[in-house]
Amino acid sequence: AEGELVGGFNTEYSSLKFAMFMLAEYVNMVTVSAVASTLFLGGWRAPWPISTFWEGANHGWWPMLWIIVKIQLLLFFFIWLRGTLPRLRYDQFMKLGWKILIPVSLVWLVMVASVRALRNEGYDFAKVVLYVGAPIAALLLLALVWDLLRKKPAEAEPAPPAAFDPMAGGYPVPPLPGQELPPVPRRRSRAPQLQDALNGADHTEGS
Repeated sequence: AEGELVGGFNTEYSSLKFAMFMLAEYVNMVTVSAVASTLFLGGWRAPWPISTFWEGANHGWWPMLWIIVKIQLLLFFFIWLRGTLPRLRYDQFMKLGWKILIPVSLVWLVMVASVRALRNEGYDFAKVVLYVGAPIAALLLLALVWDLLRKKPAEAEPAPPAAFDPMAGGYPVPPLPGQELPPVPRRRSRAPQLQDALNGADHTEGS
């Protein structure tokens, strides 16, 4: 939520300078979308179903259309995700990156290198899937079985909280969460005494 915080450019710049700061973020999004389209989505080439049955899909002006469409789709995904995803804490992003994305990317790198090496050696598609997919499936199965069979330690029952004394340190202190103040003894109601006094005043005025 950095864009929601009050920063230097929010208070010191206005007009076109402020617009340039805000547009720089979207320029970065366009750059990242272009790089991702080139590296992961085939770049200027036509998508997979179209390129199989249309030979002219990668000639003329069509490559420019394909790269623009891919960039626009990634930009739509960026803005859509930004507008709908709840705010995440920084430690959650770090946990996602270090514990999930980096291990997955390393496994993916080893898998792609193994596939390329087996294809260069002349293995057919079925054997490549068997040699690469079988170890990964076995590891996932072992991880699932380990998670199911692992015994979680029994949680010890919490000890009952001690009675709270608001004047224990010599000064009145408020109770912590989970603590309760002791009941305050109520004084005897003075309503009957007041009623008797009023009744006596009425008798005096009447006499």
